[in-house]
Amino acid sequence: MAPKSRIAADLPGAERVLQPALIVVDMQNDFVREGAPLEVPDARATIPAIRSLIEAFRARSRPVMFTRFLSREEENLLWLWSPQCRPDTKCCWPGHRRAYADAEAPRGAADVIDELPVEPGDAVIDKFGYGAFHGTDLDARLRDAAVSSLVVTGTVTQICVEETAREAFHHGYRTVMVRDGVSSFAPDLHAATLKNFAMKYGWVATAEEVVSWL
Repeated sequence: MAPKSRIAADLPGAERVLQPALIVVDMQNDFVREGAPLEVPDARATIPAIRSLIEAFRARSRPVMFTRFLSREEENLLWLWSPQCRPDTKCCWPGHRRAYADAEAPRGAADVIDELPVEPGDAVIDKFGYGAFHGTDLDARLRDAAVSSLVVTGTVTQICVEETAREAFHHGYRTVMVRDGVSSFAPDLHAATLKNFAMKYGWVATAEEVVSWL
């Protein structure tokens, strides 16, 4: 008798994160800080979970990768949907500095927040769209590092996080989206994204569960 085909729900946790890399999506000042142009207040609550995963991955010498959304300084289609990226606000413009209510001094608008410091061994993937694979060398970097699976955290759940996680699926990576490590400004879309992703693209788990699988 032929063996029963395996389905996603049957796969042990350790097999969901084989040769993993951690992706921290767009945890940047212009999204996370108080008063930021595209502020996601709930993003600040995910910092402890993301930090715990970063520490766990570094302790195991597994890749930690940060993505940064960068706005183009010339008019483009994205300006229609995020007018904050236009020259009057300069959201996520490279090199632009901004004052925030919860920071003592101006910070780089596009920089990753201080609470999640990028270390020399970490990769930073700059992108000009929503997904971290489109128009970047992310896939090549992952292949070079022999990565087989991704753990995805960051903001915004239903936009850049979802786009990146879906792209990961289509590039052949087993992918876990971290329930308490992603955030949105729209609770209904956040919940729907997690439910839909778990149905057809990958797994949804807490940071604590992911660490136990490593």
